[in-house]
Amino acid sequence: MEFNKILVPVTGTPADDEAMRLACRLTKKNKGKIWAVYVVTVKRSLPLDAEIEPEIKKAENILDRIAIVAEEEDYEIETDLLQAREVGPTIVDEAVEREADLILMGVIYKRRFGQFSLGNVVPYVLKNAPCQVILYHQYTPR
Repeated sequence: MEFNKILVPVTGTPADDEAMRLACRLTKKNKGKIWAVYVVTVKRSLPLDAEIEPEIKKAENILDRIAIVAEEEDYEIETDLLQAREVGPTIVDEAVEREADLILMGVIYKRRFGQFSLGNVVPYVLKNAPCQVILYHQYTPR
């Protein structure tokens, strides 16, 4: 499979780094385009363009880190900080807008009520994505 446009949503977990490394390897041959996006969730009580300084600073640090990871792979990426009410629909909208042929997401093992959980963003993206989706699960020995 060849991918020319990859969208990599990041959240600040160690799985992000490995997902980005994989994205670089998957598109290196074609010199494709990679976008790393971080979505800041804005509460409904605030305007969508509200300046949420601590969240924005955190997001910028995460995007800077992911750009360094790509640089280590000898790859230049674009990063975007987005603000939205919901993360899942924003990722899907970005994939549509950028005509991505792959969404590559790093996921970590989470427990909710004693069960493994992917949260609500990953299932939404899997159900509604306009392209292929790869989940990179970060293995952590217990």
